[in-house]
Amino acid sequence: MAIPIELDHGSGQSLQGQIFEQLRYLILGGRLKPGTLIPASRVLAEQLGISRNTVLLVYERLIAEGYLQARKAIGTYVNLELPETCLAATRRTAASVPVHGETAKPPVIPFIGRMPVKSSAQRLDFDFCPDRIGLDLFPHKIWRRFINRIFTSTGTQFTESCDSGGLPQLREVIAEYLGVARGISVSSDQVIITAGSQEGLNLAARLLIKEGTRVAMENPCYRGAASLFESYYAKLVQVPVDEAGLDVTQLPEDGAALLYVTPSHQFPLGFTLSNERRLKLLEWARRCGTYIIEDDYDSDFRYRGSPLTALMGLDDHGCVMYLGTFSKSMGAGLRLGYLVVPKALIPAARAAKALLNNGHAWLDQATMAEFIRSGAYGNHLRRMRSIYSKRHDCLIEALRRHFGAVQLSGLESGLHLAWHLPADYPDASELQALALRHGVGIYSIGPGLAHDFGTCSFSKHTLVLGFSCLNEHQIRAGVRRMADAFAGLPANSVSAGADKRSLSGSPL
Repeated sequence: MAIPIELDHGSGQSLQGQIFEQLRYLILGGRLKPGTLIPASRVLAEQLGISRNTVLLVYERLIAEGYLQARKAIGTYVNLELPETCLAATRRTAASVPVHGETAKPPVIPFIGRMPVKSSAQRLDFDFCPDRIGLDLFPHKIWRRFINRIFTSTGTQFTESCDSGGLPQLREVIAEYLGVARGISVSSDQVIITAGSQEGLNLAARLLIKEGTRVAMENPCYRGAASLFESYYAKLVQVPVDEAGLDVTQLPEDGAALLYVTPSHQFPLGFTLSNERRLKLLEWARRCGTYIIEDDYDSDFRYRGSPLTALMGLDDHGCVMYLGTFSKSMGAGLRLGYLVVPKALIPAARAAKALLNNGHAWLDQATMAEFIRSGAYGNHLRRMRSIYSKRHDCLIEALRRHFGAVQLSGLESGLHLAWHLPADYPDASELQALALRHGVGIYSIGPGLAHDFGTCSFSKHTLVLGFSCLNEHQIRAGVRRMADAFAGLPANSVSAGADKRSLSGSPL
């Protein structure tokens, strides 16, 4: 290990004194931590181009004053316990290192951004988190088998640079999969592999947003998208949602550069954008020259009927970018997603991606490509759908058992549903806090989950419950615990909790 020491041969201070002061400064400042092995005197002398005796004398002085400790046949270490006289010297350390010239003020950082609010650090007995899947659902054995197979057949992939757009084999199988599953006809060149959907959003923003750019968004919407666009100094324009998804009659007449939408399973309310509205939305985008980001984050899991064709599958004018992820089907830790761009954006998207990180680790991409191509991914999805369908139905049944004719949305697909509370219930944020005190995680539409522009009629009276990381026994027990917690509320006993009106006036 080389130690950062600089010697000034024109200084009035001796070389021995300079080395001593700088080593003491590194020790007291914590850069050389207790127990750290110090380079041998010969090695440090060669590094500094000076006599070894000079270094030996410095080490002897530091040992004598308690900064270092010599261990026979091992070497010289920073003392594990510095004496009080050494610790008192920290007050004089800054002055011991010369500062040349005045210290300039640090530059103003132009970046603005908010870190996502993490869920409660409190250990929960039952967490209905909407963005997590169970560890037991990952296909460990078959994934390990594919990794071992790829290792035995690898050539020079580990020593060569990756394609910034992603491994060609993975892009090809994704393009084929989207054609069958989502009705999207694209070439592999249009697919850019990303580190999850958040990087896909970042890539799209890098292409289309500058300060003052108008970006239209659902209200409420995914907080990660809103915070990202704000960090580019975009001007956010909210568009309300209702039971049929984004209200296309409320789209800005003067257009926007970009629209972010979750049409298959609106986040967080779960509404599905009707086919009629999809066509009107595309017509608006074509007329206004707007690009659309279609975030299809959990469309692999549908429980009622056939999925609607993706917006990109209906797009004849090249205005839709499709954002997909493997986080919901495989796990967020894999950090694999993809952005499908119109052909006109391919050169810019690939260049922007190269500047972001120049591609991803080869092994995970190769394993995922083989996993899909072999048919194992299709089998895995069928197994997941079966498990999630049972958990989905179990949650609905448990809510109805304990709370009566609950109003629910987002039942057709996805890994969470929204519970629209009766009028006499407290605000969702109060119920979230109450459940948390009883070890149950449920989520209001607010900080950490979604972004509300302040005009959403659903926000105060809607709870979001995920079911992907709890088994059926845990779901029943969690809802029962939640009902016990709510039973003490004056107007909200279980018997008073049945509001038989739905959002649209008919039972859900």
